[in-house]
Amino acid sequence: MTSHSQAQAGSGSIGSVTHRKKSKWDDQEDNEELVLAPQPPLKRRHKSMHRLDLSPPQSASPKRPVSSVFVPSRTCHPPLTSSRSVYSYEKLNSIEEGSYGVVFRARDKKTGDIVALKKLKLDEEKYGFPITALREINALMACRHDNVVGIREVVVGETLTQVFIVMDFIEHDLKTLLTLMPSPFLQSEIKTLMLQLLSAVSHCHSNWILHRDLKTSNLLMNNRGTIKVADFGLARRYGDPVGVGGMTQLVVTLWYRAPEILLGAKTYSTAVDMWSVGCIFAELLLKEPLFQAKNEIELISMIFKLLGPPTNDLWLEYSSLPLAKTIVLPSPQPHQFRQKFPFLTVAGIDLLSSLLTYDPERRITADEALQHPYFSYALPNWL
Repeated sequence: MTSHSQAQAGSGSIGSVTHRKKSKWDDQEDNEELVLAPQPPLKRRHKSMHRLDLSPPQSASPKRPVSSVFVPSRTCHPPLTSSRSVYSYEKLNSIEEGSYGVVFRARDKKTGDIVALKKLKLDEEKYGFPITALREINALMACRHDNVVGIREVVVGETLTQVFIVMDFIEHDLKTLLTLMPSPFLQSEIKTLMLQLLSAVSHCHSNWILHRDLKTSNLLMNNRGTIKVADFGLARRYGDPVGVGGMTQLVVTLWYRAPEILLGAKTYSTAVDMWSVGCIFAELLLKEPLFQAKNEIELISMIFKLLGPPTNDLWLEYSSLPLAKTIVLPSPQPHQFRQKFPFLTVAGIDLLSSLLTYDPERRITADEALQHPYFSYALPNWL
């Protein structure tokens, strides 16, 4: 019996017999075991006794191996352990509810650690476990970093729809802090926050992960000033085959969405995350979102006003985008970065304009941004 059959038989209760419906493969194997080898003719050795020789002939082929010689033995595979119960945690309070799950604050009953429990929304799923949840778990495991929220385990409840991701609990999110702060962050504080954000984004991109929903509400901050990138519900591996339908445009919250996605690009790269980083940089400076648009058309108009309308020199591929022909471009004008950010240094303006660049091929990468002169000045010792 194969290991799979043993696992099935072992799942029954003690003292009962478990019956399993056999496949045609099982029937075929049983038939092969029951077939007797060709028998030699009977030989009369005594008038009152006959003996039937059932031993196989000497020329019989050796017994077929149970498994392929190319498959490692069972001991070479990593052991599989069951998920812990969600009742290992004590639920304290609800934190927030998003598109892909509800987040609770909870306490580990064994260690006393305070954690965040994200309950995945599975109640209305018709096609099994959602791909978004698998992507989120995979991305969190692949992108372990000091500035990425840590995943601890996945726990389950009593039903198939109760699946929870256990993550480190972080006290604040950046959007709420910006709303409640009486004054904006200092320049030195902004530099520290941007360095942490760029370090996390660089790590994700080096592991072939696109976040696709970077915004201040998804940046968590603890009481020591460390930020953690969270909410990987829209993340995906950008090295995967794109597929027939291309990559979806329904990503990134509207105010942080890159122009190539707004104009219907079927494929995009890490540059969409860098545009979002530029919007976050501007929000830290202004203490409010840079593009507070009500819809995509208004957002495109606001981008054109700040950056100036795109030209062939600024964005070579603009005319080939699906929605480019539906947009009426305003008259040419220079960008308005200096007017919008009058107190930002020259190096800061250069970094911001490098992040908010039309052409994704010319947009600065996370690794390049970390080496930008804006960060070359020494930070205070207390940071």
